[in-house]
Amino acid sequence: MRPCSQADNAVSLRAWSLRSYLRLDARPEAVRPARQHARTVVRRWQLEALTDTVELLVSELVTNAVQASAGRADQRAGAAAPQIRFWLASDRRQVLVRISDPDGRLPVSQDPGPDAETGRGLLLVAALSAGWGYAPDGPRGKIVWALCAP
Repeated sequence: MRPCSQADNAVSLRAWSLRSYLRLDARPEAVRPARQHARTVVRRWQLEALTDTVELLVSELVTNAVQASAGRADQRAGAAAPQIRFWLASDRRQVLVRISDPDGRLPVSQDPGPDAETGRGLLLVAALSAGWGYAPDGPRGKIVWALCAP
């Protein structure tokens, strides 16, 4: 799903008056501080009604970015972890979650079977968000975004 106006605003961030940025190592331990950061920022922006949904979207998208980054061919033993770039943005009514990771492969929604233990992340993102999408980020990988609206 990539509605054009939302996708353009999600990739550029120019339309959003409030912004927060965080750079994280692409490690499973990054999910918790990303969620905590999201909760703190959304409350500071006085959008408490969106806090739980934004926190869940952040958790899913950061987890996906960590998993995508784990398979990077340029990782070597002892090398620094790849980086995830994480933005929150708001127009004081809705919140944009935007994650960039170094893996250029675009996300693919799966149709997991009833016994599958993984593969439902993007289905959850689609169900919880007002829109979501992705875009190549040139040589830096890709951007995946989700919009949380009341």
